[in-house]
Amino acid sequence: MKKNSTSQSAFTLRLLVASVFCAASVVVTLLAFGAFSAEAQLRQQVIMQSTDPLVPVGFDCSRIRELGIDKQENLRAGAIMIACGEAQGGTPSASSALFEAIKSALAPLAYGATDVDLVTGAETSPNVTQSETFTTVNPENANQIVVAYNDSRGRNVSPINISGASVSTDGGTTFTRVTLASGQGPFSNTVGDPVILFNGPTDTWYTVWLDGACGGQGLGGYKSTTPWVATSWTHYNCVHSNSQDDRESGWANNNPSSIFYGRMYVSWNDFNRGGGLFVRFSTDNGVTWTNERQLTTGTPFIRNVQITGDQTNGDVYIAGMDEGGGSFPHNNINHLYRSTDGGNTWTHTYNGPSFAGPGVGASGYFACMFTGGTAGVFWRHEGWGEPAAFNGVVSLVYAQHGAGADAGDVYYIRSIDKGVTFSAPLKLNTDATTRPQWQPNISVSDAGTLLATWYDGRESASCTYGSTGVPCYRMWSRKSNDNGVTWQPDMQFSDVVSPLPAQPDPGIQATYAGDYDYGSAVLVKHATSWVDGRVAIAGASQQDAFTDRELVSQSPTPTPTATPTATPTPTVTPTATPTPTPTGCVVPNFIGTQIRRATQTWVAAGFNSNNITTIGNPGQKITSQSLPAGFVGNCGTTTITVSH
Repeated sequence: MKKNSTSQSAFTLRLLVASVFCAASVVVTLLAFGAFSAEAQLRQQVIMQSTDPLVPVGFDCSRIRELGIDKQENLRAGAIMIACGEAQGGTPSASSALFEAIKSALAPLAYGATDVDLVTGAETSPNVTQSETFTTVNPENANQIVVAYNDSRGRNVSPINISGASVSTDGGTTFTRVTLASGQGPFSNTVGDPVILFNGPTDTWYTVWLDGACGGQGLGGYKSTTPWVATSWTHYNCVHSNSQDDRESGWANNNPSSIFYGRMYVSWNDFNRGGGLFVRFSTDNGVTWTNERQLTTGTPFIRNVQITGDQTNGDVYIAGMDEGGGSFPHNNINHLYRSTDGGNTWTHTYNGPSFAGPGVGASGYFACMFTGGTAGVFWRHEGWGEPAAFNGVVSLVYAQHGAGADAGDVYYIRSIDKGVTFSAPLKLNTDATTRPQWQPNISVSDAGTLLATWYDGRESASCTYGSTGVPCYRMWSRKSNDNGVTWQPDMQFSDVVSPLPAQPDPGIQATYAGDYDYGSAVLVKHATSWVDGRVAIAGASQQDAFTDRELVSQSPTPTPTATPTATPTPTVTPTATPTPTPTGCVVPNFIGTQIRRATQTWVAAGFNSNNITTIGNPGQKITSQSLPAGFVGNCGTTTITVSH
């Protein structure tokens, strides 16, 4: 058999370019022709000897697709793709304009308060990429909010550390990035994919990351009872030990009256087992984790979109997405899985209709929302969103391709039978433009209000990668005061129209701008975070994580829109008449909270601190309250007594 000299030369050239680009030593072994089988003769083995701490020593680049690395979203998989010449790292984008050029894009706030930059402290270019956020509010003390995110400041330290978090103790007015004296975050030997959970019985915060101490790329992380103290974070037992886990998500049951109170759940895709979807849970507050429950085999591949639960009844839900093989164009299918027994057994309740995935082009497996940047396209996104559940009603947001040149619109579907049937999709963005909307998240409060938030380009004519002078998108939101029956108008959530940020870190894939944002809520507020490009470094817009919150009692007044009835079984009967908007303050749920925290919770809900009486020792858990949770009272005069 004669070798093709042209293809051999092209193969050699590609490897040479890859080795120069990645500053790595590449050893190429071409299997000798004639001495092996026909299959072996066609196989070209590329052994990568890289100095990058994210790339396994001696990694065989020919196994990228066998191991599903091209489908994985995590930053370790991205580094392997870069090292093997299958993807490019980020580069800064030159810009002659300053951030002040976009300040004219300020507009009156409709939802939310003042945006807060989560990235405080010094930054050193080019390791300045912070995005992909998971936001959690302490249900026992709404003044405490923790946001976890990917943070490339530790990209080149040893052991590697590209996981970050910021903490607020004043209800979200200010945040501080958790930083050790070394200048790094406290999550050593982890490589991002953020999850942050609060465990009520122990008043402990748990992060879940891709953890090098858990098999190289398993699931684990750090815990703390005082998350604002960097030195307080300690490593806990691994959720799952493995070398190819990806796209984890988590949820905690914090309802003291639930039989599953304190149970924490983590779901993920395992690419050592074909990309199958798995879930584990802890019944002892994170000390141990159960054997996994397998939900899918990986054929077809169904992405673990996000996990959530219903605090009112303890049911747990996982949203999945069949991405139709990826790339662009492609079709998606939404899936839903439910457990009613604390995670022991699961039912595949929903297999939705096919719809066109968002995007304008593709880089390898992933569709992307914009053209431009080092790879030619930017901001990978397959249409992923987030589920929410309350009182037996399940909500799901996602993105799909719009009509014609519209790269994406955001849709909402609703189920009143615990995820078995869903309403016809409601398009949440009501603009008449062909500008993109993408990457939505949704949260539900204990008062039954929903807040959906997404990236929205309707206020711009175009977007330029990394340019500080070209406004591109703002966060928009839409709110429901009746658990999704009707929706208030869609309005601005973030304060400015942000430029499209670049991705300047050469150790992070060029198309990366964060794959998800997880929003959450408690009785009194919704909180969500996003990647924002308004802060320039080295003359270019770059990725910072920003956050904001929306109080449950706040709401615009225009006529709302009704959610369509369920299909194929039309059992939902919506009404266009909205639930009256609360004019006072909403009484929080004190049950299960420590008495010493009662006044903080009362004040955080907007009431007068002089109008609360506590009976019992400070450390005792509250077992009764004189007003029911959800009661709307006058913020200045309503009184309450809570006791053990």
